[in-house]
Amino acid sequence: MGMKFTQIPANTYKELQLNAGVLLSDFNPSTAALTPADILGATDGGVNVTATPTYIDLAEGIDNSVKNTKEGKELDSWEFKLSGTFKTVTTDLAKKLLGAADIDTPDTTKVTPRTNLTDADFFDVWWVGDYSDKHSSETGGYIAIHLVNALSTGGFQIQSAEKDKGSFAAEFTAHASAATPEVCPFEIYIKAGT
Repeated sequence: MGMKFTQIPANTYKELQLNAGVLLSDFNPSTAALTPADILGATDGGVNVTATPTYIDLAEGIDNSVKNTKEGKELDSWEFKLSGTFKTVTTDLAKKLLGAADIDTPDTTKVTPRTNLTDADFFDVWWVGDYSDKHSSETGGYIAIHLVNALSTGGFQIQSAEKDKGSFAAEFTAHASAATPEVCPFEIYIKAGT
């Protein structure tokens, strides 16, 4: 005989996110096609994505006012971050991890850091993972998280190890544009498989 509160939702197995997912430079949620050339690199330990709001309490600093009410709360800003560890690296990924950097031409094996940012240092990054109990390669479900105007805020790091592979820690932060400050640089898509 089951207990009243020892249950799970009826759709539990249809609403699970599965496996580590992939980090992509581009993804179209309409087609959900995966282009192998868009995979930024192999990862280890999964990926962590956070969307953290900062609020202001308008009642703070006002005598006799009730603090921490829904009427006095105002959203001040969002911080959108993606972090993880790459196990593979290319010059393009190294440039992204450095943030302000260039790949030299004609020597495309050299990545040179800069002391100033340019528009080219910001890029879109997608994390896409399998979702739902129907996750075949053709019509599988997915969760996709899109960071717009991402920039490496964790810097370039490599950790090598004896008889093991190197690890490249990554932290990317999404940025709004001054031209459209009301648009959040972050999107979430959740689509069940068919």
